[in-house]
Amino acid sequence: MPQLDFLSPEAVAPSLKAVSKKQALQDLASHAARLVGRDEREIFDTLLQRERLGSTGIGEGIAIPHGKLPKLGGMFGMFARLEKPIDFEALDGEPVDMLFLLLAPEGAGADHLKALARVARMLREPGIHDRIRGARDASALYAVLTQDATPHAA
Repeated sequence: MPQLDFLSPEAVAPSLKAVSKKQALQDLASHAARLVGRDEREIFDTLLQRERLGSTGIGEGIAIPHGKLPKLGGMFGMFARLEKPIDFEALDGEPVDMLFLLLAPEGAGADHLKALARVARMLREPGIHDRIRGARDASALYAVLTQDATPHAA
C-alpha cells in the first residue's frame, strides 16, 4: 500500500471534542486552515458544499470529508479521532468517531480520486480500527496511519 504522503504528524488530532457533524467540520477546517495557510471559512464552506451532495460517512465509524480548493499547493490530509461518536448521516447509519479530511488542489482531477481511494483502502485494512482507537496520542496515531500495510508478513 502506498503511504499517505499527504498526512503530516501535525495533521493528526487524537481527541476532537465535536458533538455534531457541523462542529466536526468546523474544527477540521480550523485545524486545516492553520496548517495550509488558508481561510478557515473557505475550507469549511468547501466541506459543507460537498456534504450537501451526500454524506462522506462511509460506514464503520468512518467519514472522509473532502473538497478542492483553488491554488492549494498540493494534496493535504488530516486525521481526527472524536472523543465521542457523532451522527454523520453515514451510509450504514452508524455514528462516526474517525474523520479523515482530504483537501486537493482545484485541478487535481484523478489525483484527488486516487488519494481518496488510498485513504479508504487504508481505513479498510483488517484490524486498523482497533489500532486507531487504541492509539494513545497523536504520534501513536500517526504511526498507525502511515505504517506500510504488511498483512500476513512472517
